[in-house]
Amino acid sequence: MVVKTSILKELESQYTQSGNQLSVLYGREDSEKELLLKALVQNKKFFYYRARQVSAEEQVRQMGREIAERFEVSLQKYTYEEYFNRVKSGGPEKLIIIIDEFQYIVKKDPAFMEAIGKLRAKRLYPGPVQILLCSSAVAWVEKELAGYIGEAAGKAIDAKIKLTNLNFLEVVRALPEYPVSECIKVYGIIGGVPGYINRWNAKADLKTNICRLILSRNGYLYGAAEALIGASLRELSVYETILAQIAAGHDKLNELYQETGFSRAKISVYMKNLSAFDIIQKVVSFETGGWENAKKGVYRIKDNYVNFWFRFIYPHLSELYMMGTEEFYDRYIAPGLDVYLNRYFTEVCMEYLGLLGVVGKLPFKISRMGTWVGKEGNIDIIVQNEVRQNMVGLCNWDRPELSMEMCEELFANMKKAKISAEYYFLFSAKGFDAAVTELAERDKRFILVDMNEL
Repeated sequence: MVVKTSILKELESQYTQSGNQLSVLYGREDSEKELLLKALVQNKKFFYYRARQVSAEEQVRQMGREIAERFEVSLQKYTYEEYFNRVKSGGPEKLIIIIDEFQYIVKKDPAFMEAIGKLRAKRLYPGPVQILLCSSAVAWVEKELAGYIGEAAGKAIDAKIKLTNLNFLEVVRALPEYPVSECIKVYGIIGGVPGYINRWNAKADLKTNICRLILSRNGYLYGAAEALIGASLRELSVYETILAQIAAGHDKLNELYQETGFSRAKISVYMKNLSAFDIIQKVVSFETGGWENAKKGVYRIKDNYVNFWFRFIYPHLSELYMMGTEEFYDRYIAPGLDVYLNRYFTEVCMEYLGLLGVVGKLPFKISRMGTWVGKEGNIDIIVQNEVRQNMVGLCNWDRPELSMEMCEELFANMKKAKISAEYYFLFSAKGFDAAVTELAERDKRFILVDMNEL
């Protein structure tokens, strides 16, 4: 089972610090927050309470019952201050207090944060304590928490820690049975969501997993895309309409206006909401001299699995109900999968360059990195240093080999973008033709990276 190890290390480091700490840990459903917490408290003294969606009075009763049972104490008063006064580690070691889904308490009872503040300030429990307030309500933590707890309580919080998805390298480590090429496919389909990765069977092939997890109506991921959207956003019908059109290739505001029938103002509001939840993103071309040749205001579905669902399953939902999962996969997914994965291969190549930059194995330091989206043709990767020297990347996933013709297309797009490059990184999942190999042998500005390198 995989968790976000960098976050676990951050929490472990916090635990070893002297004194008391108060942190807010939050992440989307399927971030495997609970698995991470289990790993953190292993061989440590802790108290874990998961809040319920109940009245303020019932919440107090439920926590009091658990405090009494966990620490074998008789409570004199049923208040949060009394509870935190009676917790104990039984020794000098630090006690970890975890209140999970704490938003259900904070929204209804201001006394809770007052007690947490006193606990943080050693006015209740005298021993060292690490306090973790945890939540899967991402938007609430980021937008509304401060309004509920006030400025004073907000200042008492030492850290806000967001559980992000796994990056590609972490996905590779989580699926050691798979070659890198298969990991790229998995990453493009379900992304780096820990809960999704933990349910992927690396002993089975891609088709088997998709049929079992996604296409089967009792599969774990069957309704996950719509559940993710509906968990935080109302008017699901509007959001699904917009996402369906973006997935179909209508990626500009005017196109969405024409296809959906919604007003431009309405679309803009809904797009902002989708962006806030990391479901879509506005693609901004790398700034070059060829701005007149670049596309402006292009939208993409950012969440990998939402993109996959709306690209392959959503348009053919009726057919899915009328045919077997394997037949559906063969007819509607397999033919277009490689073209779909081109984008994610490019993301993996960007991550690869970023890692090379971290360990100092690039020709120069990265100042910024992005892509150029042209009205006719794109540049997959542009890397620039502080003095505006460029490295350009070309990524080939679906063609039999990276050819000289593809290089010529890159040069033509660079002319439109009005940029030059000191180095060229040519990435290919399936090899290079002889002309490209010869070019790299005689011109050291061209660096070839195949799947083995990745």
